[in-house]
Amino acid sequence: MSLVKHIPNTITCCNLISGCVSIFLLCQGHVFGASAMIFVAAVFDFFDGFAARLLNAKSPIGGELDSLSDVVSFGVAPSFIIAMLLSKTGISWMIADVNVFPMLAFILAAFAAVRLAKFNIDTRQTSSFIGLPVPAVGLFVASLPFANLSFVENPYFLLAMVAIFSWLMISEVPFFSFKIKNLRFKDNILRYFVVIFAIIAVIILQLVALPFIFLFYILLSVICYRGE
Repeated sequence: MSLVKHIPNTITCCNLISGCVSIFLLCQGHVFGASAMIFVAAVFDFFDGFAARLLNAKSPIGGELDSLSDVVSFGVAPSFIIAMLLSKTGISWMIADVNVFPMLAFILAAFAAVRLAKFNIDTRQTSSFIGLPVPAVGLFVASLPFANLSFVENPYFLLAMVAIFSWLMISEVPFFSFKIKNLRFKDNILRYFVVIFAIIAVIILQLVALPFIFLFYILLSVICYRGE
């Protein structure tokens, strides 16, 4: 039985490893592989909580480990992708022969760490979120290389994204989660809207739809959601 209780933490560690592999692949020049590993990390991030509830194996160390893994997979790894994109803009801020301009991307990782630290001590966030969840930020960034949109390498877009997402993560803006207690449409209307939008968008736009799906979730929360 004791071994069974380690299953959720093992899945969480797979999330962390996926984030590390993402960074390694990006350093090797494999941008799409790096982005794909962030999506793989998201799958592990979903199933570790599912396994913990199913096996009744929730623990304080599991919660801390989950946040540490999320910092790497959805904070640090996406920041490296943004840094790579910023390095392609042609803007250089040279210090000791090093271009520090792309390093502005790591502001996102710092705010992701603050967001997750706040989450761990905030008892209000049981069925929904206060502040933009870090995985949503990471997945949005990971979707950009797949979408192959022309404005993705625009420095103003990238810096605005870092600034806006950093603020949203530590804000008091409520965001709905995808943890459902039942399947009734009335109780899950916003969740169903996101799913319907995602299906239609992928059918029409294919991979280009990915960042717009996450933006739709963010806008729907900001405009329509008032918390639970």
